[in-house]
Amino acid sequence: MTTPQNSETSRLPLRKARVRRPRPDIWVLGSALIGLVVLAPLAAVVWIAFHPTENIWPHLLSTVLPRYFMATLRMMLGVGVLSAAMGAGAAWLVVMYRFPGSRALDYALLFPMAIPAYVGAYALVDFLDYAGPLQLVLRGTFGWTSARDYWFPEIHSEPAAILVLSAALYPYVYLLTRSALREQSGASYEVARSLGLGPWGLFWRLGLPLVRPAIAVGVALTMMETVADFGTVSTFGVQTLTTGVFSTWLNGGNAGGAAQIAGVILLLVLVLLSLEYFSRRNARFHRQSRASRPVTPIELRGLWGWLAAALCAVPFGLGFVLPTAVMLGHALTKPHLWLAPALATAALNTVIVGGIAAILTVSAALFLVYGVRMAGRTFARTVLGVTVLGYAMPGAVLAVGLLIPLAALDHRVADAVLAVTGHDPGLLLTGTSAAIVLAYLVRFFGIAQGAVDSAFGRISPSLPMAARSLGRGVGGTLRDVYLPLMRGSVLAALLLVFVECVKELPATLLLRPFNFNTLATRVYELASLERIGEAAPAALIVTAMGLVAVALLVRATR
Repeated sequence: MTTPQNSETSRLPLRKARVRRPRPDIWVLGSALIGLVVLAPLAAVVWIAFHPTENIWPHLLSTVLPRYFMATLRMMLGVGVLSAAMGAGAAWLVVMYRFPGSRALDYALLFPMAIPAYVGAYALVDFLDYAGPLQLVLRGTFGWTSARDYWFPEIHSEPAAILVLSAALYPYVYLLTRSALREQSGASYEVARSLGLGPWGLFWRLGLPLVRPAIAVGVALTMMETVADFGTVSTFGVQTLTTGVFSTWLNGGNAGGAAQIAGVILLLVLVLLSLEYFSRRNARFHRQSRASRPVTPIELRGLWGWLAAALCAVPFGLGFVLPTAVMLGHALTKPHLWLAPALATAALNTVIVGGIAAILTVSAALFLVYGVRMAGRTFARTVLGVTVLGYAMPGAVLAVGLLIPLAALDHRVADAVLAVTGHDPGLLLTGTSAAIVLAYLVRFFGIAQGAVDSAFGRISPSLPMAARSLGRGVGGTLRDVYLPLMRGSVLAALLLVFVECVKELPATLLLRPFNFNTLATRVYELASLERIGEAAPAALIVTAMGLVAVALLVRATR
């Protein structure tokens, strides 16, 4: 016979089993949230494009869309070819030869990355336009009195836009090609020379095939940036798909049509990504051993040395020297513009919005990458692979995918609060800079992810293992082991993301609330009104911030 005490004791394990609840996996939940934030704009663009309020797709297809599409293709092809010639050619010269100024140009050729392409566009127009200094000197020297007296290339044209974008974007090709060339064995080139190959033969038959994957990646990046550009093409009057999004949405008032054009842009970017992937999928180039000798540069003397220096100086001059000189000239002649209250407000807005976005982006990248490396979550690894698509989304496409859903959510929240409290809170997301911060996070998450993942990879696996064996949990290992060792890399990632936020123009233009300016939008607004002098201080501040990021890049590539 069972006593009551024994019966009560027998029920005890059952009670304990009932109170146990499965604990939520923070790594899975966090990864799902990050993936949702990054991929939601992409899904929103596709949804809006297929379910517009007013379907103007037949009208777009029969009128402006073919023109936008062909102009975009011409821009992509022109920028891709010219940036490949500039970047790959300069990389070949500085790695394979020694000539006057080659050591300085090795790093100076990266400086155009500090200057947004739209700043270079404003500078080139200001310098070469009819009222610019070059034509003024020509008319004064030769006695010409009007434009009918002489011929001068048309500035507001596609070729000029291609030239400016190529000068701003060739560092992508240069950096990747230079790294690929330096990883090659010098013995291969010595054998080729012994077999009778001259300088051109070495480049076309040996060097170019070996670095083709690096050039393909760089060209793909320049083409994606060309598709995403708005400030440069609008300055030169080129109507591309991105300008079509702006005109259809802002001038035509048709969000559905803008989403449909944005969908075409997105499809074009995905095609570029696919071509880049398949072009290098089967290409494998390996060094023979770790002890292989690096390439030994050949000394170029006399005319050939100065010619090589001039060829490398041309892209550096177009991409950095000319824009900086023009903006400095305006800023120094009108120093009072530095004290403009609107400039201080724009700078403060830029620091606040860019700083918040950088902190959130790098923190999310830390969480996701650490979840893959340390916690070993398969779901986090899957999300990590798809979040890089955010960087491939142009700013205009991102703005369409964010603003329309966020505006609908804002209105519903405001209506609910008003019904419950009688107080109208206004638009909490689209009426503030929160939408801009979210756009920056999605757009530049790939940059933060790459920098953080590289920092994790430089830490020996034995250190976190030792911490775990001493009782540190997953979070404690991140806090006490990884973060102290990664402090410099995390700060560099914060700076890189911040600088990209500072330079971003299309998403900021479309998502900013009324009367809210950043440095980028201030440059665009003033320069579009031909007030280059007033735009110069803001452009120089953006350039200075970009130079800090380039200095970090130079330090990392030494």
